[in-house]
Amino acid sequence: MREWHDEEGWGVLDCPETPGGCWGHYSDIQADGFRTLAPGQRVGLEWEAPGFQQDGYDYRAVSIVP
Repeated sequence: MREWHDEEGWGVLDCPETPGGCWGHYSDIQADGFRTLAPGQRVGLEWEAPGFQQDGYDYRAVSIVP
């Protein structure tokens, strides 16, 4: 987890398969209650390359498991 913006509900995740970062939204976090992440936190990540940029990122998370 590179960065997370609670007030906006999104952040950037890094993994070797997503060079430049992967955009993630709170709705993709697989958890109950208030869904948030912390910079430096390790997570499980499923992602897609939608063919367009999401806020400047080529990759978008489809499932984030804290």
